Amino acid sequence: MKIAYVRVSTVEQNEQRQVVALEKHGIEKWYIEKVSGKDTNRPKLKEMLDFARDGDTIYIHDFSRLARSTKDLLDIVEQLNNKGIHLVSNKENIDSSTPTGKLMLTMIGAIAEFERQNLLERQKEGIAIAKEQGKFKGGQVKKIDDTLFNSLLEQYNTRAITKKEFAEKLNVSRPTLDKLLKDRAEQAV
Repeated sequence: MKIAYVRVSTVEQNEQRQVVALEKHGIEKWYIEKVSGKDTNRPKLKEMLDFARDGDTIYIHDFSRLARSTKDLLDIVEQLNNKGIHLVSNKENIDSSTPTGKLMLTMIGAIAEFERQNLLERQKEGIAIAKEQGKFKGGQVKKIDDTLFNSLLEQYNTRAITKKEFAEKLNVSRPTLDKLLKDRAEQAV
């Protein structure tokens, strides 16, 4: 099936330019939304990704309509590849079903990975210098009142409060609470 994904960022913007450019492909199903592309949390995008099946082709006007960041784009492309779905971009003239298209997407992915590795290397170097200068303290450990924690733990275990409420009353995030609970369980063993 030939599927089109069209996105504009605001309600005031007009999607017709994209629609007209994609009509030449004989689109059978359209997904059109007016929402920011800052992340992949978009209703029509999710609906389309759930709908598309092996052998389908998704047409977009350009990559910026599908994703704003390289990471999001590569995540979506990987998801499509895993489902056997092809991606065609009009503007970039890339078709993931062709060897050249696969090469271009692989190169985009390699560049993104290279950038990520460079960022991590620079971060390590910066931390090492900050440590030498006594400026780096690392992650700060939250001090938790044991009496309060035990009281809330008892309420949580008896289902009097939820994990969200437990975290809020301790003034910590859910991941921090999970770590505290894990540490407590390991100490009990």
